[in-house]
Amino acid sequence: MTEKPDLDHLRQWIGRSTEATDIVTAQLVKGLRATLFLTVGEPKTGDAAPFTVHWCLAPTVVPASELGPDGHPARGGFLPPVPLPRRMWAGGELEFFDTLRVGDEVTRTSRIKDVNLKSGSTGQLCFVAVDHELTTPRGIAIRERHDIVYRDVTPGSSAPAKPAGPPPTAKHRETHFADPVLLFRYSALTFNGHRIHYDRDYVTKVEGYPGLIFHGPMQAALQIEFAAKLRGLVPKKFSYRGVQPLFEGNFSVNANETAAGLETWTANSEGQPTMKGTATW
Repeated sequence: MTEKPDLDHLRQWIGRSTEATDIVTAQLVKGLRATLFLTVGEPKTGDAAPFTVHWCLAPTVVPASELGPDGHPARGGFLPPVPLPRRMWAGGELEFFDTLRVGDEVTRTSRIKDVNLKSGSTGQLCFVAVDHELTTPRGIAIRERHDIVYRDVTPGSSAPAKPAGPPPTAKHRETHFADPVLLFRYSALTFNGHRIHYDRDYVTKVEGYPGLIFHGPMQAALQIEFAAKLRGLVPKKFSYRGVQPLFEGNFSVNANETAAGLETWTANSEGQPTMKGTATW
């Protein structure tokens, strides 16, 4: 049985901070452009990087001996040691102030904003909110809130949510195919060892999902790039939340106009939303 989270203990991590620095390289930009279905080209110093290139910068690196069974670094350290075994990227919000460019030295300052427990249909949930600020020598480039959710292992908890009605109609849509190579590439670019994205035996036999899982941040990245293409510039603010897992196979990136900007979403092969976003300018 999983240990019950001690909220008072976990909330002692609120306010903890860490800092890391990395450089946006031309090779990284090429790889991310290729993975996000953008024109690859030959990026040079000063060229704009994809808008979420910061998710590839200064990833946590630990020896293999310090990884948990799911491929993530073992609990503790900067993030609180939540005892629930399943960790997922739940959502967040980004504010864009400046475009990151090839050659930029980027510093990320991160701080634990909040830790909360909730009960859901899959059992106990623990939400950890982390604030990030990305800066270059020019000043602030991105402010971000990242929401992480931890949950217990319960029978059937890994099953995707059932459709709640007919799929939404999109005015703007792009369709793509997510194969294991695409998912592996994004894992490699972000140094993400989470086995649900590339180890089919693990994700189906241990976590109980029907197939490899599409990365939450890649879904958000594709929505941001789509919104920027439709409007001709990156949103000032983009908020997003996952609503159900997206698995390997056919998927789409969608958008509709709103009074404030665009509502965006990624959808599975049945057209059901898997992550919803809101872009404003």
